[in-house]
Amino acid sequence: MKRTIVVGAGLGGMSVVYELRQKLAKDHEVMLIGEGAEFQFVPSNPWVALGERTRDKVVLDITPYAEKYQISFNSSGVSRIDAANNSLTSGDGQQWQYDYLVLCTGPRLAFELVPGAGPEQFTQSICHVDHAVKAYDAYLKLLESPGPVLVGAMQGASCFGPAYEYVLTLEHLLRKKKIRDRVPITFVTSEPYIGHMGLGGVGDSKTMMEHEFRQRDIKWICNARINQFEQHQASVDEISRKGEVDFSHQLPFKLAMFIPSFRGSEAIAAVPGLCNEKGFVLTDEFQCSKAHRNIFAAGVCVAIPPLEVTAVPVGAPKTGFMIESMTTSIVENILSLEQGQPMATRPTLNAICLADMGDKGAAFVALPQNPPRNTSWTSMGKWVHVAKVAFEKYFLYKVKHGTSEPIYEKYVLGAIGIHRTKDKD
Repeated sequence: MKRTIVVGAGLGGMSVVYELRQKLAKDHEVMLIGEGAEFQFVPSNPWVALGERTRDKVVLDITPYAEKYQISFNSSGVSRIDAANNSLTSGDGQQWQYDYLVLCTGPRLAFELVPGAGPEQFTQSICHVDHAVKAYDAYLKLLESPGPVLVGAMQGASCFGPAYEYVLTLEHLLRKKKIRDRVPITFVTSEPYIGHMGLGGVGDSKTMMEHEFRQRDIKWICNARINQFEQHQASVDEISRKGEVDFSHQLPFKLAMFIPSFRGSEAIAAVPGLCNEKGFVLTDEFQCSKAHRNIFAAGVCVAIPPLEVTAVPVGAPKTGFMIESMTTSIVENILSLEQGQPMATRPTLNAICLADMGDKGAAFVALPQNPPRNTSWTSMGKWVHVAKVAFEKYFLYKVKHGTSEPIYEKYVLGAIGIHRTKDKD
């Protein structure tokens, strides 16, 4: 009996494991290995950190759904991969042979790159649901004792949307509670300008986000290199295009929430020839490893080079729809290999981002993600807030019902020209 193992039980892992189970032969085992038994809907973490959601509303126990949809499940993670012998060791010490391996492991949060960063030290995070729960406690303390707030993304970060969501939703909530005038807010980011998003901007995102920040009296510092965090203070250098320090800032804070730089999982990074120097998987146009032709990867763990050279390092993001386009390509290419055919399906890598702002939201569509683009579009309004809520409920529905792409999603997005995959020319 053949076996395909999917490592990682996040957005990418759940999408690919369900699609594989639906399309592979019944005697081909599909196995999922996760770090713990929970699926967490990461895009909702900014809401959890601000009390707009509770943990139980955005987390599901995977075990009953894996059993229902005939997917073998191990919740102990992966400690070692032996790519030469097509085997891996799970965290509980068991060894597993595989015919195909799909890596959807997400990032390792590299807080150690900036002294004082991280939930165990002086800054909050929304990259994990448990971090978001802890960030909510910090938010409650801010309400009791208002003071300066810093929000942003450290050098090397590649996920900026959640930082914008957090700061704008926070600002909205502080206004509702009538204490906004007692909480100065500064957005500190490695991006070269507000609205860059690691994408070189999308449509008029720069003008739109700068306008929104001005309207809400949120100050900003771009090209920021953070030297260290101390209790209630951040040391930040503002870097010029020549790579020189233009200004040095000592910024006080009562609450600081920052997106860290990402790195690859240690078990994956240790596989010879699989990853780049940061531990991200090197893949070809079919999401297949360049060194190990039965290993595939999707999502944040994939190596995608920055779109441009910036004064402070900025990574390229991987949005939800983009990740799903990778997973569908992987499934189609594994099916091709099983049928004795060459791989032929490539992801479109289209980027769709819905950023909530509390009372409204901003939508960014980049088709494809990397410029030059066929479509580069932004919009703002209350409809985006509604759409983000709907997306949360919709994806949790998909996890519960064992489906990756219901037929109505395929045709609704297809009707407006947004597709997951493209065939080889």
